[in-house]
Amino acid sequence: MPPTPLHISAALDGAGWHPAAWRDPSARPRELFSARYWTDLAAEAESGLLDFVTIEDSLGPQSSRYEGPDDRTDQVRGRLDAVLLAARIAPATTRVGLVPTATTTHTEPFHVATGIATLDHVSGGRAGWRAQVSGRHTEAAHFGRREFPVLRPEDHDAPELSRHVNDLFEEAADAVEVARRLWDSWEDDAVNRDVATGRFVDRDKLHYVDFRGRWFGVKGPAITPRPPQGQPLVTALAHASLPYRFAARGADVVYVTPHDKDQARAIVAEVREAEAAVGRVGEPLRVFADLLVYLDTDARAAAGRRSRLDSLDGAGHVSDAAVFAGTPEGLADRLLDWQEAGIEGYRLRPGVLPSDLTAITRGLVPVLQAREAFRRAYEAPTLRGLLGLPVAANRYASAAV
Repeated sequence: MPPTPLHISAALDGAGWHPAAWRDPSARPRELFSARYWTDLAAEAESGLLDFVTIEDSLGPQSSRYEGPDDRTDQVRGRLDAVLLAARIAPATTRVGLVPTATTTHTEPFHVATGIATLDHVSGGRAGWRAQVSGRHTEAAHFGRREFPVLRPEDHDAPELSRHVNDLFEEAADAVEVARRLWDSWEDDAVNRDVATGRFVDRDKLHYVDFRGRWFGVKGPAITPRPPQGQPLVTALAHASLPYRFAARGADVVYVTPHDKDQARAIVAEVREAEAAVGRVGEPLRVFADLLVYLDTDARAAAGRRSRLDSLDGAGHVSDAAVFAGTPEGLADRLLDWQEAGIEGYRLRPGVLPSDLTAITRGLVPVLQAREAFRRAYEAPTLRGLLGLPVAANRYASAAV
């Protein structure tokens, strides 16, 4: 019996996830801040029938330090705004999902909801959001509205830091809830464009969201009509019980970081426990595992590329996710093995762009297709459809009925 088809996505970040990736001969460092570079990457992902791409972002420059800039000049520093970049990519693609990162901290959820809804409109229903907290003192200093404690690894269990992290995720949960309410604040047929009567919009089908919480007070309705998907995909990266509960409260997909099959099984169980703890109803979380990958036709060549990049950087690259250096066939074995532990999909982080992305689309994908473990054509026009998620019901229209 063939395996259940996997979902495969790619995480796009600069020249790749290795800090020295920009120095690889296959990299395109002069184009990192150009639209063409990013549209090429998204088009490559689409050619491989990937479910979606995520685009990394943050409120501070990349750094090798736990807190604050590191002043290094031998690594990529600087980014383009992920939501704006996704909107630029959208017209250059037709089927692949686009999931930019946007922070829930320091950023008003009304603005994020508007940006993601706009992306869903311009992409024809392919938008998502990777909701991310921003807890660093140096990032808070960009805005000057709040004082955050300085993060230090040795203070990991300090009560002050625990309260700070808990507040970040409580605020993030509220931000996601506000966005979801705003996406529902226009009913699907609120815009009627009736020339004969002169009515462009049916005001009775616009709704106040009236959200009141510790961090936000949002009246609504949104300024953007309801997105084509109703509810764009919400995703989150999680490494521990607190972010698992955050994802269980408001996300559709959670990215987790197991390092072996047994840990994958344990994490999936913890995610399901988090869903029960928060009283999640409806569709269960889709659990995707993150893997940082270096792919080549020969396993030794892949390991050699990784080692060469480590030498250029002056240190071995340490990642929160498991690292795979090998062949597409070996990676397919790993993905299908972890699927038995409850992993439904993967977010693959290419070590070097575009070469490791190309190895995914042109190497890994054909291997999975031959094993009947990946699609041979896109099955749906929307991102929710690709993931098998139902059409999102509008809470306010349902209440009215």
